[in-house]
Amino acid sequence: MALNAVRGALGFLTRLPVGHDESAWNAFRGAPWAFSLAGYVVGALLVLPIVAGSSLSLPAGTVALGYVGWVLALTGINHLDGVADVGDATVVHGDTDDRRTVLKDTTVGVGALAAVGLTFLGLGFGALGVARLPFVAGVAVVVAAEVGSKVGMAAVACLGTAAHEGLGSQFTERAGWPALCLAVGAGVPVALVSWPSPVALGAFVGAIGGGLFALWRLEGLLGGVNGDVFGAVNEVGRVVGLHAGVVVWTLS
Repeated sequence: MALNAVRGALGFLTRLPVGHDESAWNAFRGAPWAFSLAGYVVGALLVLPIVAGSSLSLPAGTVALGYVGWVLALTGINHLDGVADVGDATVVHGDTDDRRTVLKDTTVGVGALAAVGLTFLGLGFGALGVARLPFVAGVAVVVAAEVGSKVGMAAVACLGTAAHEGLGSQFTERAGWPALCLAVGAGVPVALVSWPSPVALGAFVGAIGGGLFALWRLEGLLGGVNGDVFGAVNEVGRVVGLHAGVVVWTLS
């Protein structure tokens, strides 16, 4: 059951060839803690550009570009599409219904371009900062930020209210505070991987904080959550987590 749930999470979060059968999906949507466990797998894979950069003594800018490209290759653009959709919706001058209408519109507007552009800038500069850290600290930040961003997605499932029937409701109708506690508990060990340095803790807490802020803001603007909110929370959490880890290292 647990492995099936994690497989479903990886199928949802990445482009890994893990299959997309109904049993894995059903197990996953009833187990938000699988977000956190899948975050460890995704984070471990995302450190590959950091490992290559350290092994080959590559420039920090090259490592950062490799990291951004590898994020897209590994996770696809589904979650980034959520950033684009909520970007357009949140800049609408109107009420919740107007924003929801724009959310479903396939036209790409200025809000989408700005949101996606800012996400790329944040991800790139965050990766640049990580690439300049000592190897162990950089690896810790990448993994902790990824797990933290997945805890943020679990928070959407456990705390959010679905705006309508769809992807969001498939999670929110089956989750609550107990499931969120399990998700947080599953993620906490990653905060200790850099001990005694607090860099992993900073990245983990930063990613969760960024995701929770995005959830609070988007749920208020859109009157609920949907698949786009899940994607946006994931991307915001990753960016904030990377920067938080770098800042903690700089100040410690």
